[in-house]
Amino acid sequence: MMDGRDRPSLKTGTLMQVSIVKTNPEGTEAAAQSIGYVVLLATTAAISGFLFGFDTAVINGVLLFLRRQFTLSNLQTEVAASSLLLGCLLGAAGASIIGDRYGRRKSLIFSAVLFAVSSLGAAAASTVDLFSVARLVGGLAIGVASVLTPVYIAEISPSNHRGALVSINQLAIVIGILSAYLVSWRLSRIGENSWRWMLAVAAIPSLAFLSGLLAIPESPRWLLARGRHSEGEHILARIYGAKAAKEQVQAVERAVANEDGSWHEVFSNRMRKRLALGMMLALFSQITGINTVLYYGSIIISEHFPGQSTSMALVANVVIGTANLLFTIVAMIFLDRWGRRGILMTASGGMAIALMLLVIALNMHNVPPVLMLGAILLYVAFFALGMGPGPWLIISEIFPTKVRGRAASIATSTLWSGTLVVTFTFLTLVRVLNLWGTFAIYGLLSFLCFLYVWKMVPETKGRTLEQIQESWGK
Repeated sequence: MMDGRDRPSLKTGTLMQVSIVKTNPEGTEAAAQSIGYVVLLATTAAISGFLFGFDTAVINGVLLFLRRQFTLSNLQTEVAASSLLLGCLLGAAGASIIGDRYGRRKSLIFSAVLFAVSSLGAAAASTVDLFSVARLVGGLAIGVASVLTPVYIAEISPSNHRGALVSINQLAIVIGILSAYLVSWRLSRIGENSWRWMLAVAAIPSLAFLSGLLAIPESPRWLLARGRHSEGEHILARIYGAKAAKEQVQAVERAVANEDGSWHEVFSNRMRKRLALGMMLALFSQITGINTVLYYGSIIISEHFPGQSTSMALVANVVIGTANLLFTIVAMIFLDRWGRRGILMTASGGMAIALMLLVIALNMHNVPPVLMLGAILLYVAFFALGMGPGPWLIISEIFPTKVRGRAASIATSTLWSGTLVVTFTFLTLVRVLNLWGTFAIYGLLSFLCFLYVWKMVPETKGRTLEQIQESWGK
């Protein structure tokens, strides 16, 4: 475990921190330019996060029309909603193979093509089966991007800005979610075929993502791990400056010297605790139920909140998406100030309290729908504060360079497994246990998440990726 006592201070910290506190105006200007360059790279990669959020959340509005047009049962509705998530699981499982072999950038280019194909294919689907296949293709794109985008951003980021930079991807995800809700609300006025337009508009950011990827470089740490030293050093020089880049190259080379990058290393004794940590955080982020609100929110509100129409449910989704966005921004501000562990504990504990309030409200008579919506908003806000960005950030930090793609793939596959199980079982659980009983389970799991973070999660704030490996004993 790592604790605060051996974290580097500002004076003795990372190379990027040293460059920022120099009094030389030219050095300060150079540091500002390098940060601007990294932000540009991170933002370009994070367009995949926007597509991730949009494609997963647009189903919330699509299902209202899809159920009517194809007369879907609850089981068929769960299958239609879950087909994307099955693709996410398969894509995440295979991401390490192409990410480690072909590089982060080329693999993300592949995902950009799949995003475009899926959005147009799902929009044109004439049967629910074709719709599900097209959505599965989109899930493959999300799965690959969900593994490799945080890894890419972490590998280009200075340590003292890594939390905020990796969280750009989470910010893009929640912007995508909110955009999906807004698009669904506005296009719902077109009529019964509005769901096709809700899906088709995602082709536009897909092409923007592809264009952006063609202009950015490969991950410098991936290049160095493959022996392409001059290319890797050139990119690091743009981030840290020429002198600091040489020191970074030496640090990376020392770190990868003891790594073989094999699956055997991923499952070795020295990796076991890290792998378990990444998988458990990924699992807790999903089995605490957040996607029941993000994917089925319109059904929950229109069918379980008294007196609420389809239109009002779509408006409520926009309010939920806005809360998700605002508190993700708060998380970005404080992840590098407060650290990962404290925010994760605050988030998971707050989620448990919010869900218990919702359970109480659902069991009382004549409770105004606005109070129930308030409990949901509180739950979403706490999730966005920590359990949204936190697991992605820690997964991108704790694994050695040569196995980072493979280990992150396992952790992310676990995340999508949890998402798939929750999404595929939610309507069935509601039928058996009622809505309050289902959310009581998610509340209990949120409390267990709080206990796990308290006991098991180390602090990685302010460390370079190589320093994190040293603190784990390599």
